Amino acid sequence: MTVDLGMPAGAAPVLAERRKTRQLQVGPVGVGSESPISVQTMTTTVTADINSTLQQIAELTAAGCDIVRVACPSADDAEALPAIAKKSQIPVIADIHFQPKYVFAAIEAGCAAVRVNPGNIKKFDDKVKEIAHAAKDHGTPIRIGVNAGSLDPRLMEKHGKATPEALAESALWEAGLFAEHDFHDIKISVKHNDPVVMVRAYEILAEQCDYPLHLGVTEAGPAFQGTIKSATAFGALLRQGIGDTIRVSLSAPPVEEIKVGTQILQSLNLRPRKLEIVSCPSCGRAQVDVYKLADEVTAGLEGMEVPLRVAVMGCVVNGPGEAREADLGVASGNGKGQIFVKGEVIKTVPEAQIVETLIEEAMRIAEEMGEGVEEGESPTVTVG
Repeated sequence: MTVDLGMPAGAAPVLAERRKTRQLQVGPVGVGSESPISVQTMTTTVTADINSTLQQIAELTAAGCDIVRVACPSADDAEALPAIAKKSQIPVIADIHFQPKYVFAAIEAGCAAVRVNPGNIKKFDDKVKEIAHAAKDHGTPIRIGVNAGSLDPRLMEKHGKATPEALAESALWEAGLFAEHDFHDIKISVKHNDPVVMVRAYEILAEQCDYPLHLGVTEAGPAFQGTIKSATAFGALLRQGIGDTIRVSLSAPPVEEIKVGTQILQSLNLRPRKLEIVSCPSCGRAQVDVYKLADEVTAGLEGMEVPLRVAVMGCVVNGPGEAREADLGVASGNGKGQIFVKGEVIKTVPEAQIVETLIEEAMRIAEEMGEGVEEGESPTVTVG
């Protein structure tokens, strides 16, 4: 059965064309302008605890993570890398600081890529030739990850602090050293906790190189603050077509980082939408508790994978119009709710039955869509 999604034909509009970059492979995941923007995070387990790390990676994979990074600060962590890289369902990047020997261990372990921080790896520049040869022999990409908090002392002295220019200069200097040895499978990140500084640093990079860029606001903060900072910075850069992988850094479980990152990309049509709840902010016109209604519908449809827009609306001003535009919607008032499916009122139910009815209809539509939905199409549910 073919289901009319009520959505415009053709590809969804995007803010800007992607900046053209080199293309590289992080395991099976393509990175660069020819590939979708991928969402990353980092495990919080002790990497040497192989079972715990693999369990967390499985949870992240289920949440939609594309690439995962694991810390490697010790020899025990390095020894665990082969098993983790082999058994992980998604590509594993080893995160290396301080000891260059762990870079070689990660490459030998079969990690899909290695992240290095030149600012705090001992005599890193002296090791570039060896790292380049080893990485090329194994087909292992390198991410040059510059952080404001660990910028090379030489650049701190030159610029006085971690300015956008200093961050970009550090990354381009290291990339240039790799290029001298004909190694170009490089991805770059220049992270700062200030979104304005971070955005400008990436703009400078985008002007001066064609390497793929990994976006991140480092030490972004607790969930609410970090989400705002990341969404603001990513939006400013993605509006210019800048960005090939992202990580939302939160003081929260890594699954939450994946949820936020995925939602940012979906909201910009940079990743196929799944379930979308459209609900009004409530106001003095509302005749129902819209907050409660929207929360209950969201909870009832948690885990739904089909691209469905549900509108939950709370008054007669915008409610009927928004509900008609969604795949499924309710316009509430006077103790009742008009249920819309594809723009048509199919029934009116008492307020107490709104949530139950919306969930039933959403499940029915999702079942029908199992045969009728094409990749990239987006069904909608609006609650208001």
